[in-house]
Amino acid sequence: MKKKAKTAILFVCMGNICRSPTAEGVFRSQAEAAGLAASLHIDSAGTHAYHIGEAPDPRSQEFAARRGIDLSQQRARKLCVEDFTEFDLLLAMDKDNLARMQAACPKVHQHKLKLMMDYASHSDSDIVPDPYYGGPDGFDRVLDYLTDASEGLLAALRRDMMSRP
Repeated sequence: MKKKAKTAILFVCMGNICRSPTAEGVFRSQAEAAGLAASLHIDSAGTHAYHIGEAPDPRSQEFAARRGIDLSQQRARKLCVEDFTEFDLLLAMDKDNLARMQAACPKVHQHKLKLMMDYASHSDSDIVPDPYYGGPDGFDRVLDYLTDASEGLLAALRRDMMSRP
């Protein structure tokens, strides 16, 4: 069997217009700054088909842009069964979406499913709250949480890459 050239990571929320595209953008930005982007395949998806083909929520784009992160080229898509095979790690933004992923995922790939906030070390939440129906503070909070969790994820991936033969 041929070894995969890249580690594939998928960020997952409900509609793929707020949290997961922001996670994709934040993590991609950190991976690029660390010089690791070429060894990673980074994507996002939603557990629901509400917004397929749409750009991220304008508020998500605006708040990310304030931090130098461009989400404008991303388009929403729905999580599909092939994602469980293609991706090495599928990170849910909350427990409801994790449960939906677990219900759809073949048993052989269940070990790939985790919560994004499992990688956070400075945040007071175990989930990334959905900012969609809230005010602007929610979008900043999401970025803070995702920045923290992305730093932890990047550190974990570095450790994993260094331990490979």
